[in-house]
Amino acid sequence: MSTLNFSINGKKITSTLYQGQSRQFTLNVDEPEALGGKDISANPVEYLLAGYAGCLNVVFNLVAKERNIDIKELKININGDINPAKFLGFSDTGRAGFISLNVHIEIDTDSGENEVDNLIETVKKRCPINDNLSNPTPVNYFITKKANLN
Repeated sequence: MSTLNFSINGKKITSTLYQGQSRQFTLNVDEPEALGGKDISANPVEYLLAGYAGCLNVVFNLVAKERNIDIKELKININGDINPAKFLGFSDTGRAGFISLNVHIEIDTDSGENEVDNLIETVKKRCPINDNLSNPTPVNYFITKKANLN
C-alpha cells in the first residue's frame, strides 16, 4: 500500500489564534485567557490529546471488527501535565511538552480478559498517533523568509 499524506495549511490570525485548513475543514487553535489567548478554541496540546484519543478510537474499532469483537461502549480519556516554564521562556531546563500522558480506557465487551488485553496491545502497536508519541519522529523545517527591503 502506498503512503498517505496529511496536511494542515494555515496562518496567524492573532498572536495566539491560528486558523488552518485540512481537507474541507477549518481548524482554529487558540490559547485560554490564562495563557494570553481569547479561548476561542482548543489549544495545541488539547488538539494533540484529542487527536490521540480519536486515533485510538478508530484503531480500537478497526481491530475489534477484524477480530469479531463487539465493543458496546468505549471511553477514552487522556490527560497530561506540562510545566509551562520552558514554553513561556522562564527556563531552559526540562521539557516544553508533556512530562507524561495518562491514557484511561473503559471498554465494555463480552470478550474475555485475555482477548481484550490482546486487543489493547494490538491497538497500541497499530495506532499512528501512539507511534508518533512513543517514538522519535523526524521533523523537517522548510523556512521561507521575507525580507523588508526598505
